[in-house]
Amino acid sequence: MTLRVLLPMLAVAALAGCATPSTFHGDQAHPATTTGWVDTRLYFGLGAAGGNLGVGEDAWRAFLDAEVTPRFPDGLSVLDVYGQWQDAGAAEPERLRSKMLVIDYPDTKDNRAKIEAIRSAWKARTGDKSVLRVTTPAQVSF
Repeated sequence: MTLRVLLPMLAVAALAGCATPSTFHGDQAHPATTTGWVDTRLYFGLGAAGGNLGVGEDAWRAFLDAEVTPRFPDGLSVLDVYGQWQDAGAAEPERLRSKMLVIDYPDTKDNRAKIEAIRSAWKARTGDKSVLRVTTPAQVSF
């Protein structure tokens, strides 16, 4: 192999060895591995599917900014979802525009209280009877 071919190959190999992956872990909010964390999904009905009534995007973001983000500032996800809810005695389910909020956090009494405060705030603000909560154990890594 000629020196002209070998030098570029050596340079590429040397640079590849210097590359270090960036990472967020190193603190409680961004652990390399976790124990005792949970994944909570909250489902918020915004109003009738296909209709303009109910909670709009501006009101949803105001709720998120006022009630959710201050309680869980390290991160969360929001997804647009379609939902159905059937009250007892109703002939048909109510079809709803909805948001699913996903938050992963250490399972502590304080964090569980924050989740309940978010649910209560939504019900008080909208008059909704329920905010569905699904919480499962989670292995989290950043």
